[in-house]
Amino acid sequence: MDLLIGAGAAFAIALVTTPVGVSGAVFLIPVQVSVLETPNPAVTPTNLFYNLIATPGALARYGRDRVAASRLARPLVLGTLPGVVAGAVIRVTLVDGPDAFLVVIAVVLIPLGLVLAAGPPPKLEDGSRPSERALTLLGLAVGALGGIYGIGGGSILGPILVAAGISIYEVAPAALAATFLTSIAGVAAFALLSVVAAGAVAPEWDLGLAIGIGGLAGGWCGAALQPRLPEALLRRGLGLIALALGVRYAVLAV
Repeated sequence: MDLLIGAGAAFAIALVTTPVGVSGAVFLIPVQVSVLETPNPAVTPTNLFYNLIATPGALARYGRDRVAASRLARPLVLGTLPGVVAGAVIRVTLVDGPDAFLVVIAVVLIPLGLVLAAGPPPKLEDGSRPSERALTLLGLAVGALGGIYGIGGGSILGPILVAAGISIYEVAPAALAATFLTSIAGVAAFALLSVVAAGAVAPEWDLGLAIGIGGLAGGWCGAALQPRLPEALLRRGLGLIALALGVRYAVLAV
């Protein structure tokens, strides 16, 4: 029954979050902890395993050409891959309850969420797009946070890049591509660390598979909906997601 509940929750979450480039893993953390009682820190790699199963559905629906055409995907991945490995090591060896990182995420997401939800779209001047180096550094920081909390990073990357003036239609597939590849590295890192670390470090494989299948279906449907939705609506939706996450992280850090 728990697996069915998890799969249903993952489907509903991915359906709503995928159109804005968020896999939904971050919203599955309270479901895993409060409803499914996933042990800590196994909730982190289980969430990364969810991303590994769920995001290919959305990426397939967006199409390989659209992902490859984005100038964001490559530099973001170059940063997030080493970042998530570093975050996994930090999560297992240094911090069991990294509240300080929660404050950092909240400080970033709350103002971004307010800007995206309420403000007019920024106009990106020619030549003002973030450089590849800046995108890689951003990916590195977000990847490390993703390794610590079991999120692929789309929930942080998306609001930052859209607030910088980049179209959400370009951001969404690139953020999901970074989430997918980052999650591969994250799951591998936690699986290796489980050999030497004490406690529940490896993913809960059966639960991860169940919620991943739910997210796979939800992500496919959500990506199919995206072209039918106006960018202003998607942008405000991303803002509300960022604001909700920022408030949640701020509450958890208190």
